[in-house]
Amino acid sequence: MKGKLFVVSGPSGVGKNTLLNTIIDRCKTVQYSVSATSRPIRPGEVDGKSYYFVSRARFEELIASDALLEYAEYVGNYYGTPLQPIREAIENGVDVVMDVEVVGALKIKKRLPDDAVLVFVTAPSFDVIRKRLIHRGDVAPGLMEERLERARWECSQAVNYDYIVVNDDITRASEELRAIMLAEKCKTMERIHLIKEELSCSTPQ
Repeated sequence: MKGKLFVVSGPSGVGKNTLLNTIIDRCKTVQYSVSATSRPIRPGEVDGKSYYFVSRARFEELIASDALLEYAEYVGNYYGTPLQPIREAIENGVDVVMDVEVVGALKIKKRLPDDAVLVFVTAPSFDVIRKRLIHRGDVAPGLMEERLERARWECSQAVNYDYIVVNDDITRASEELRAIMLAEKCKTMERIHLIKEELSCSTPQ
């Protein structure tokens, strides 16, 4: 059975990374999508695990050959998602999870409509999102309202996703995401070939 690509999005502070790490730790047939970047490797990073580290020229070759699911340039460096490793994993029955912002997620759905499943992760309420952002302390006071406006817009796009997971408890949220992953494998389109094979082999009475 083929794997699936589970594209996870949500506002800052809802615990997406913790959720995905929990899933990967518990499921041997799930792997995290490794991004490519043109920035230099940093101490402690491992090529092929932290990122695929490539030259700027090589990254632009990947763009030109349409080898990336999505990409962006940030502070003079490219970041993007190589398509081939994802396709190989899916063909080998491995589920791939990735954390992507909303615009990128919707592009991926258009690129891989049959393989990509969009999951939006949120908090129980927007007030909780606000409190978590403030508690993180990594947003300058003058930028907080801008970050909150971005979070509001991201939440408004949840209607375009296949599933919504509410992360008010990491254990419960990880169970919900795992249930989604299992349900996708049980869809009729994924298993109808088993019925057809059975029917073709049956002998009329």
